Amino acid sequence: MSSQLKGRKVAFLATDGVEQVELTAPWNVLKQAGADVVLVSDKPGEIQAMNHDAKGQKLRVDVEVSRVTARDFDALVLPGGVANPDKLRTNKVAVSFVREFMELDKPVAAICHAPWLLVEADAVRGRTITSWPSLETDVRNAGGAWVDKQVQVDQKLLTSRRPDDLPAFCAKLVELLADTIDERRLDKMVEQSFPASDPLPGPIALG
Repeated sequence: MSSQLKGRKVAFLATDGVEQVELTAPWNVLKQAGADVVLVSDKPGEIQAMNHDAKGQKLRVDVEVSRVTARDFDALVLPGGVANPDKLRTNKVAVSFVREFMELDKPVAAICHAPWLLVEADAVRGRTITSWPSLETDVRNAGGAWVDKQVQVDQKLLTSRRPDDLPAFCAKLVELLADTIDERRLDKMVEQSFPASDPLPGPIALG
């Protein structure tokens, strides 16, 4: 197993009706990259995943969304399916959870119908995203720009349209998290080199 994302903790927010492959594909890719993945839901126990219109596996929930905050994680993944985000966007705690990730400028990845949650969290204003085509009007009405692309990255927000986009979505997700880790390592190195109590060095002559 790769250790590229070792030590990173990633939340997957989902409930009944989640499109199974949109959860399991990025889940497995992140695990293989060394990340600690956690299934967060609006209820304890299990959630019913779907393979389009047919029932898929039942997936074990790790923790209820009411018991965690965005500060407990390094990133958030929002899988789609129609019923899954449609139910979660009526849950104020779940919506607040999503909004907090965006406010803290942490990586967020959403696919298919999942951007409904971003719309509900008022997190697409001024952003350019993609999604399942039927969400285009919702995104535009919420102040966002919508594009029909396999993968769209706007700062630390990653979006894709459908299950067929999963290979590109998963690859870009690992890349996004790895880049974020590099940024944090650099920030930490700077902090260690120049503690807050020490004055910054004066101008350096370039010769």
